[in-house]
Amino acid sequence: MKKLAAVEEAKTLMNEAKDWGVWHWLTEKRRVRAAADEANQALAELEKQVKAGWDDELKHAWRALGSHNGKPHHVDPETESALARIKEMDEAAEDARLGAEATFDEAERRLSTSLACEGAQKAIDAWVLREKAIRKAEAMGKRK
Repeated sequence: MKKLAAVEEAKTLMNEAKDWGVWHWLTEKRRVRAAADEANQALAELEKQVKAGWDDELKHAWRALGSHNGKPHHVDPETESALARIKEMDEAAEDARLGAEATFDEAERRLSTSLACEGAQKAIDAWVLREKAIRKAEAMGKRK
């Protein structure tokens, strides 16, 4: 998987932001949010491209995994297990992203630099999780 410039720039900004004071956070919060949004969008687009490159069997199994019955038919157990792990990773990454956003919102409400720093780390962690999930999805497409 290639590194995405938007994600790398956002990670750099978030690492820098962990040392900011309250005034710096207040003046830069729009830039931080914009960088985070761009990173999230870039990862979402890459994930969409990777999964679009899957063969029809994998796509069907993935859709079945996300449906109400949750069990893909006509897929070998190894593939089913790998897809389930990817789905779990996707969900963990999304939960982490939402947690980072909630932490940033709370930091802004309280004018808390410590919460803002925590949100920055959570955002970085969420991107790392999303990248891992995308790499697994990419490897899955190459296996077939």
